[in-house]
Amino acid sequence: MAYQYGPPGGPPPNQYGQQQYYPGPPGGGAPGGFQQRHNPAPPPGADPALWQWFSAVDADRSNHISATELQQALVNGDWSPFDLDTVKLLMTLFDTDRSGTIGFQEFSGLWQYIKEWQNVFRHFDRDRSGSIEGEELKAALSQFGYNLNPQLLQLLERKYASAVPQHGAYGQQRPPGITFDRFVRCCVVVRQLTESFNRLDTQRTGWVQMNYDTFMHTVLSAP
Repeated sequence: MAYQYGPPGGPPPNQYGQQQYYPGPPGGGAPGGFQQRHNPAPPPGADPALWQWFSAVDADRSNHISATELQQALVNGDWSPFDLDTVKLLMTLFDTDRSGTIGFQEFSGLWQYIKEWQNVFRHFDRDRSGSIEGEELKAALSQFGYNLNPQLLQLLERKYASAVPQHGAYGQQRPPGITFDRFVRCCVVVRQLTESFNRLDTQRTGWVQMNYDTFMHTVLSAP
C-alpha cells in the first residue's frame, strides 16, 4: 500500500497510527524519543502510559515541564540529546497558555506529535541510517508539497545536519546527516516560512513585494 504523507505541523494521515508504540530510544537506525525512567503510579483518571512519561520528564515534580526538563528527557536514536532550538520549538508549539512550561494536557499533544514524527522519520529514512540525507530530505519535502530547488535543499541540509559525523557499515564515517530532532525542526521551519509567504502572496503569483519591517517580522517570527 502506498502511504500519503501530509504536510508536517498537523496530524498526519491515520495510516501513521496503524502500529501503536510509545516514543523511546530504539536502537539501530531508529528515531529518538523519551528516555526510559521509573515513575510513580498515575493519579486516578490519567492514562497510565502517558502519565508515566509525563512524570519521567517532570523531574522537579512541579506538574509542569520546563524546556530544560524536556531537553534532558529527549534523545535521538543514537542517544545524542535533542537540539535546544528544537526543544524550544516544541515548547512554543504546545505551550498553549504561554506560561513558559507545559502541563499534562499540553504534554499529551506533544506526546502524540513526537509519535507521529517518529513514523514520518522511519518512512523517509530509507537506508535505516538513523539520519536523513539529501535525497531522503528531498523526498520528504516533496511529499509534503514543498518542491524546493537544489540550492535550497543543499542549504537546508547544511543548516540542519548534525555536527557529528555518522558511522556507516564497518565503522566507516559518512558525512553528517539530519538527526530526528533536527529533521522535525527543518520541516516545521519550511512549513511556517511557506505559510508566511503565502499570507503575503495574496495573488498566488509566487512573488511578493514587502517593506523592510515586513521582511524582518516574517523572518524573526520563524522558529
